[in-house]
Amino acid sequence: MTPDAPLSRRRFLALTGLVPAALLSHSVAGRGFAATAASAPSPNSSMKIPVGLELYAVRGELARDLPGTLRQVAGMGYTAVEFYAPYFQWTTAYAQEVRKLMDELGLHCPSTHNGAESFAPGASLAKAIELNRILGSRILVMASPPKGTAGVEGWKNVCGGLTATMAQLRPHGLSAGFHNHQTEWAPLAEGMRIMDLIAANTPADFVLQLDVGTCVAAGQDPVAWIKAHPGRIRSIHLKDWAPGRAQEEKEFRVLFGEGTSPWTDIIAAVESVGGVECYLMEQEGSRFPEMETARRCLDSWRKLRQNT
Repeated sequence: MTPDAPLSRRRFLALTGLVPAALLSHSVAGRGFAATAASAPSPNSSMKIPVGLELYAVRGELARDLPGTLRQVAGMGYTAVEFYAPYFQWTTAYAQEVRKLMDELGLHCPSTHNGAESFAPGASLAKAIELNRILGSRILVMASPPKGTAGVEGWKNVCGGLTATMAQLRPHGLSAGFHNHQTEWAPLAEGMRIMDLIAANTPADFVLQLDVGTCVAAGQDPVAWIKAHPGRIRSIHLKDWAPGRAQEEKEFRVLFGEGTSPWTDIIAAVESVGGVECYLMEQEGSRFPEMETARRCLDSWRKLRQNT
């Protein structure tokens, strides 16, 4: 991969083993976890459902300075964060210090993004449960299926494993979910879309976390998907998409609200039918630095909410 080559989210997840070292190389004390944090601005009273940030959107800043990143995110007005795969390498003590800082900042973590390793029975799942309980997360979202998953039987095996995991999570007040990419909207050889297979072969309380941008990019209708699965879209990623080339600042490089996603209809559907509990802003990269991108997207969200 060349330095300026675009890095997809899925490919980044495959490389997550490189990131935890960067996160853990900074001592908690050295980064000032104990420092008193400024109170985050109160959310707009019209925004009854919290809006958070999927921290992959600020992955560079997060790897460089996790505490400082959380402070900036809270300072913008985000009230929630979703940690992604590198968190799984944390120690219990480190997770506890992250939680302490989150509490100081008024942030909560409704869910985490995970590679397939987090769902492996035994010690891996036990660690995932422990870390999520410390962080206050309630949903362990699978962000990438096991390597080599293919075909109807392969995906049914994934669903079987996730269903078994749900049984182990429920006693801890936790749930599992799946995050779609463009790939999962493709039909299998038998004609069924992968996302339809996942929905049909997981329990009713299994979360179908909707990534709007990849759904729209795949030519699918996010509103129809939400209405077809009432109560299961408890989490939604506010990613936009526009036709064109990334080099032209199109595709996933548009800011929230600049693409073709029908946000007004999506919000109406997910709040009336989908059962959304938290909105999560996500960005794969834009023409602006990471933090400015996160701020601009939140500003656009607030303007949209004033009219919905």
